Amino acid sequence: MTSTEIKCWGECMDVAVQIAHKAGKVVQEAVKQEKRVSSKSTPTDLVTEADQQVEDLIISTLREKFPSHRFIGEESSAAGEKCILTDEPTWIIDPIDGTCNFVHSFPMVAVSIGFAVKKELEFGVIYHCFDGTLYTARRGHGAFCNGTPIQVSKEKDISKALILTEIGAKRDPATLEIFSGNMLKLLSAPAHGVRIIGSSTLALCHIATGAAEAYYQYGLHCWDIAAAAVIIREAGGCVIDTSGEPWDGCFR
Repeated sequence: MTSTEIKCWGECMDVAVQIAHKAGKVVQEAVKQEKRVSSKSTPTDLVTEADQQVEDLIISTLREKFPSHRFIGEESSAAGEKCILTDEPTWIIDPIDGTCNFVHSFPMVAVSIGFAVKKELEFGVIYHCFDGTLYTARRGHGAFCNGTPIQVSKEKDISKALILTEIGAKRDPATLEIFSGNMLKLLSAPAHGVRIIGSSTLALCHIATGAAEAYYQYGLHCWDIAAAAVIIREAGGCVIDTSGEPWDGCFR
């Protein structure tokens, strides 16, 4: 990668931080208003008008500044756009992570913006909409929470670990049986505890800060994890798939 490209991606990250703050303020105002809620793949897979409005805001602002870049957004994909990662500079966006939390005004909601070039994640920006916490990381430059360096926990003993997870939107009997089995195994290990906060991106940020030791979930999409993956890696952690192999981006 040339020095010009490196400088350019740094400027892109600066723009991402500005947009995340702007989008976060929109979410802060929207949570006070009456919410129009519908469902996507299942009755528990929720979407609101605010999800779509915030994604439109982020993409339209970025497209104006970077017209040649590509975009992958949760709501765009839900509307039928194909989720394809190319070598082109690509923004990977979750406008409101924790939509169910948002609907209930439960204070764990985030805007997540990841950026990839040549299929390599370059940076991630995650903004906690309720308390204004900003998590950022750029490949090779470290991870930060409100500008302060962060690092993952050094604990390797599961009996001393706090594990984070999510239930997910699928609630069919087979899925619930797998989830219950996994919870039983973790609690029988025994881990110190298992927590569910309703936002995968914020849960992953807690891993990056060392507040918890591990997170697992089946069925994450690229927009759920792209930004957080950079933050965790730059904080000294690892991101793997369910077979134990390095996470490949979930773009298949």
